[in-house]
Amino acid sequence: MNAITRHLSNIARLGVKELWSLWRDPMMLVLILYLFTVAVYSSARAIPETLHLAAIAVVDEDRSPLSQRIVGAFYPPLFTPPAVITRDEMDAGMDTGDYTFVLNIPPDFQRDMLAGRTPTVQLNVDATRMSQAFSGSGYIQQIVLAEVQEFARRYRANTTLPVDIATRMRFNPTLTQAWFAGVMQYINYITLVSILLTGAALIREREHGTVEHLLVMPVTPTEIMLGKVWSMGLVVLVAAALSLLFMLRGVLGVPIEGSVPLFLTGVALHLFATTSMGIFLATVARTMPQFGLLVILTILPMQMLSGGSTPFESMPLFVQRVMQVAPTTHFVELAQAILSRGAGMAVVWKPYLILALIGCILFALSLSRFRKTIGQMA
Repeated sequence: MNAITRHLSNIARLGVKELWSLWRDPMMLVLILYLFTVAVYSSARAIPETLHLAAIAVVDEDRSPLSQRIVGAFYPPLFTPPAVITRDEMDAGMDTGDYTFVLNIPPDFQRDMLAGRTPTVQLNVDATRMSQAFSGSGYIQQIVLAEVQEFARRYRANTTLPVDIATRMRFNPTLTQAWFAGVMQYINYITLVSILLTGAALIREREHGTVEHLLVMPVTPTEIMLGKVWSMGLVVLVAAALSLLFMLRGVLGVPIEGSVPLFLTGVALHLFATTSMGIFLATVARTMPQFGLLVILTILPMQMLSGGSTPFESMPLFVQRVMQVAPTTHFVELAQAILSRGAGMAVVWKPYLILALIGCILFALSLSRFRKTIGQMA
């Protein structure tokens, strides 16, 4: 019993030492504050929601009632009021980036349409503006076709379909993209910060020469590693909880459907895995720049292939199988289930269990590597 108490006391004291070291590192504190506040907000707001005030111009070479009707069909908030330009101004406007879309209505367009011929309308799209180019071209085609059909019928009418499709938007009724972008970046930053903090804490020991002090103290490598894991994990857990309540739900207005304590329990399991991964990467790297490069090579595939940005089922089967060993895959699954769909433990028990298993494996691998290299760090 005394041995267990001594081990727990050593782990607690080593963790407190890490917290004091972090407190004396203002740049790391600023990074944590920035990522969980400004970065989450900017990630949510910087991505345009589908189509918003897209710059459009029209080359009206027909000057007919139909062409004027088409010009008047584009208005905010989807498009800016269309600028009517000449053919000579079209290429120059596209080259300078003044317009994302330029619609060219040819001469005799209305007459050819009424005569039963098939006139062609040219749509020029600046595809470098990817966020608006693909969705905007579809909107423009629908608007032009609708105006032409209504003009040909001489009246506006709703087409009665033989089947009535009732559409329900689940979990995001207003299709607010900021909710999705904010939550996904919030999840990504939890992974990123946890790896950075633990890895930087270990490399900081090496750079400051305090590893020698630890080696002469009556502590074991397991206690040293557990002290770093619980302290840095606690910092990220507190920052994640505050960001969830005040930034996501408070500032961005993201509805939290599920249980916050249940989600934070999943965050703790995820942090157990990612903090262990951070220590493993720090034992591989010799300097902080090397550690930063290793983090980039590790974190980018984990985040891009976790199923957060792209549906997991859309990926190749080989990628799906490989990513089952990544903690981010299961963390994204449980985070989306709890935060967006209000799932309970009966739904998310499987990713919880897998995260715990991955965390134990990563901790064992990191501890083995840490024991082998701790003497070299001195």
